[in-house]
Amino acid sequence: MKKTNIFELIECMAALIRSEERKRCSQLNLQLTHFQVLEYLYLCNKYSDTPAAVTRYLGMTRGTVSQTLIILEKRGVISKFRDSVDKRVYHVQLTVSGLELLKQAKPGALFAKAEAILQQNNIALEGEAVFMVALTALQKANASQSFGVCKTCKNFTRRSNDFFCELTKEVLSEQDAEKICQEHALD
Repeated sequence: MKKTNIFELIECMAALIRSEERKRCSQLNLQLTHFQVLEYLYLCNKYSDTPAAVTRYLGMTRGTVSQTLIILEKRGVISKFRDSVDKRVYHVQLTVSGLELLKQAKPGALFAKAEAILQQNNIALEGEAVFMVALTALQKANASQSFGVCKTCKNFTRRSNDFFCELTKEVLSEQDAEKICQEHALD
């Protein structure tokens, strides 16, 4: 059986974070695309706060970014202004209310809980173990089903000739052991 792939762990963490972002955005009447634009504008510098840069960074179409910026500007969470040198270029920045909305939408509490869980363990890790522990902490902080790779579950058992799930009491194929399971549980 192959070793856990770091990119699989990153994908599991990203899915959990996206899920939390969607939930928080829904509570704030904010589309996930709008959140992504606000987050980018918070992170970018003065050379990268143009609609073209947003489009490139997020991999969205110009039309999607244009419509998103119109909506966000109407909501008062961003402001647009012309470049002082090149009048063809517009810059986009978060307003004070945009910054506040972004803070509310970010899953900061989730990260804080996950960090506290990691600090409790105080284990020096390297390689894929860092990602496994970080994923576990995020899942515990979120009190969510982990949807992890079957072979990393506490109920997964490797027997001499096969793989077994202690939860379902079923023999597993090697293919099943390599895939994401909704019954996944961590220690």
